[in-house]
Parts: sequence; C-alpha cells; structure tokens
Amino acid sequence: MTSPESPPGDDPARRIASFGRRSGRKLRPGQRDLFDDALPTRSVDLDIVRTRGPRAVFATPPSAVWLEIGFGAGEHVVWQAGHNPGVGIIACEVFRNGIVTCLRELESRELDNVRLYTEDARELLDALPEQSIDRAFILFPDPWPKVRHHKRRLISPETLDTLSRLLVDGAELRLGTDDVPYLRVMLAVACGHPDFEWLATRPADWRVRPDDWPQTRYEAKAIAAGRPPAFLRLRRRPRRPPP
Repeated sequence: MTSPESPPGDDPARRIASFGRRSGRKLRPGQRDLFDDALPTRSVDLDIVRTRGPRAVFATPPSAVWLEIGFGAGEHVVWQAGHNPGVGIIACEVFRNGIVTCLRELESRELDNVRLYTEDARELLDALPEQSIDRAFILFPDPWPKVRHHKRRLISPETLDTLSRLLVDGAELRLGTDDVPYLRVMLAVACGHPDFEWLATRPADWRVRPDDWPQTRYEAKAIAAGRPPAFLRLRRRPRRPPP
C-alpha cells in the first residue's frame, strides 16, 4: 500500500508515517525484560506471511485470521482473543509502552492466538496474500486534526483499496472514532467505497457499541470528555466473477 503522497512502486521507506511517537515513559526493568523475552515469540515473520500465509504464523493454525491496526494498550485485542480462541489475531502497534501492556495481559492470560507486528502496519499489508483476512479493525486511529497532517491519516482511499484486496468476501471491517471531522472522512471514504457495504440501518447501529466490541480506556476517556464515539461496521461485498 502506498501513502497519499507516494505513487505505486515508490520505495516504502519514503512513505509518510500514519503513526506518531514510538515510546513514552522509559520502560522499567521488568517491562524491558518482557519486551525482550516475550515479544520475539509472538512477533510476525513477514517472510512466512508472504510464502505461507498468515495462518502459518500461529503455533496452531486458526479457523480464521483477524487483523487489528493500531491496538493501543491491547484491551480490544486481548478481549477478542479470549472470547474467540479458535481465531488467530494479528495486531499492529508501534508504541512500545502499549506493546508491553498488551504482552503482559497475553502472558498472564496464557493467550497464544495473538501475534504482534511492531513496525509500520503497511509493511504487513504489503506482505499479506489476497483474501487472507477474515475481519479487520481500525479503532480510534490518530485523527491528525491539523490540516497539514491530514496526509498522515490512516483511513484513506488507498487503505480501503488494500483492505478490499486482503479481506475475504463477506468479511467485516470495523472502524471507530470519537473525532467528528474524522468520522466524516470515514463515512465518505469507507462507506462510500464500492467494495464495502455499511451495515447500519438505524442511528443506534453506529452510535451504540456492539456487545462483541469491548470498551477500551481510550474510548472511556473520550466519553468522559464529552466526545461520543461512533462505531462503523462494514462488510466486504462479494467479488464479481471474472468475465
């Protein structure tokens, strides 16, 4: 996938990052040990993804593979992994403090159906085979509110084109945001994409969080600050048979 300013074929190293900082507070010794020891056993190998597909990165091949881009502290990933043990989840995040928090929860709950990718998620998207993902989540991505930063927004026509290629027919794409201007972008870009069908039939379908969509700490803070979130569910339309 290319960034809005990078035409197809450009060097991925020149892409504009869609994420912000990689670290916050300095990791404590125990956190550093967890990062160094546990992360390698749960990391995604792009060569395996390219040659054998995403199911091959799990010790036990899952019945389906879900993808989450930008998991924050991992509350959603951990909840979904615990409630869907037969599903393998590949989760992407670059923020080290959030990665460590997610690792700690995965280790303490002994959940082995999650694999992490801790570099630019677009590298993983480039490596994934067509129609290899059964569900995708992009929840509360950075809205990059300043106009000069809009090119950094993850939700773009390019992203939706890539997800359209990766998702199987009928797969669900879930988007969440508490930023009204970014919600308008999501509605225009995602809900207006020809390959996706917005599943909402009434206001409650996007104003009320579904039961299988756990609340994260970020969402709770947004609500407390008076920013009600929106929850968008879309379905990948069936592909047309070749002529």
